[in-house]
Amino acid sequence: MADIDFEAYSMTEVEGGVTTPAGVLASAVHGGFRKDPNRLDVAMVSVEGDNIVSAGTFTRNVFCAAPVQISRAALEQGHGKAVIINSGNANAATGEHGRETARKSQQIAAQALGIASEDMLVASTGVIGVQLDIAPFEQAAPQLVEKLSSEGGHDAACAIMTTDTHPKECAVEIKTPAGIYHIGAMCKGSGMIQPNMATMLCVITSDVKLAKGLAKPLLLEAVDASFNKITVDSDTSTNDSVFFFANGASGIDVSDEESLEHFQFRKALRYVCESLARQIAQDGEGATKLVTVLVEGAVDDKQAEAAARTIANSPLVKTAIAGHDCNWGRIAAALGRSGIDFEQEKTDIEIMGMPVCRDGLAVEFSEEEALKRFDQDEIVILVNVHAGKGRARIWTCDLTHEYIHINADYRS
Repeated sequence: MADIDFEAYSMTEVEGGVTTPAGVLASAVHGGFRKDPNRLDVAMVSVEGDNIVSAGTFTRNVFCAAPVQISRAALEQGHGKAVIINSGNANAATGEHGRETARKSQQIAAQALGIASEDMLVASTGVIGVQLDIAPFEQAAPQLVEKLSSEGGHDAACAIMTTDTHPKECAVEIKTPAGIYHIGAMCKGSGMIQPNMATMLCVITSDVKLAKGLAKPLLLEAVDASFNKITVDSDTSTNDSVFFFANGASGIDVSDEESLEHFQFRKALRYVCESLARQIAQDGEGATKLVTVLVEGAVDDKQAEAAARTIANSPLVKTAIAGHDCNWGRIAAALGRSGIDFEQEKTDIEIMGMPVCRDGLAVEFSEEEALKRFDQDEIVILVNVHAGKGRARIWTCDLTHEYIHINADYRS
């Protein structure tokens, strides 16, 4: 290790999104999936190169959408060079007709791009239970291919939004002694969020060279540490998909699992996924606050996550935060029903760094100071049950009247 120049390794967040890596192109148009002619509603991401590896992870909801079924099958066979994504209609709960539409959209987009059908992945988001019209794909596919460019990532991120208030993107530049490579990504997600995974779609690209068998485990590791640690409303959707592509265009090989390059890539991939996961939680439907729930001292990590997720999903906790109410009793109550092994007499709770409970008993605190701390954009809740070394972190958001308004009258 003494001979390694650690200064030659670095990661920097840069402007850009999914098209930041070399050889990645994207585009978006209005194809007619939505009524508003000024709203982009279909996107394409194309990855160029001779050494493309791809992987994906999808919803575990048994009621999974047709495009999930089609793309999962393609990736299991080792295919994947591009993806087409429409918003406005989820093509979920649409039976065999929906699967046939997904297959046709796959074929139409692939033919327009000039690749094999099985190399075109598909994804949809929007209203559930409504048949998806194939005509917009026939109109949009040639336009998408014509508009593909390295500058098209932002438009693509906009086109896949549903109730999102803004596009979600992240890109990083990684320096190594052998040169520079990039990871770029876009995602959407705002409501019906509790992975594994959620009503979220994500496309991650990189120009590293990666052994084919490593793509899936590396993606799963990053997703589990990020997207699978967020919740907006505890609902798991039908269409969740994360797609990953690497094309080797940088010439930087990160396949050696014992190398610093490999470790650095894993770290960078997780950083990108965590950034996007936090953006989703922060943009939860009607949300005004990003909330981070940390549970420490649990018997093991699994119990810590169960406790953190129970607290994060508690409507009482989430509404208290929306009301700037430092009501730690709601946190304690959620913890107590989480099913983990702990003793209340050993439990400590802090809200935004302010102790409110020690050894299971109330700690006096300044209500005025608490209100000041609630002005922060991110609210951090820390719970330590002093029962072991388990720890977990879950990201969520507050629960406001606007969430009800959005979901009582949602029309894609």
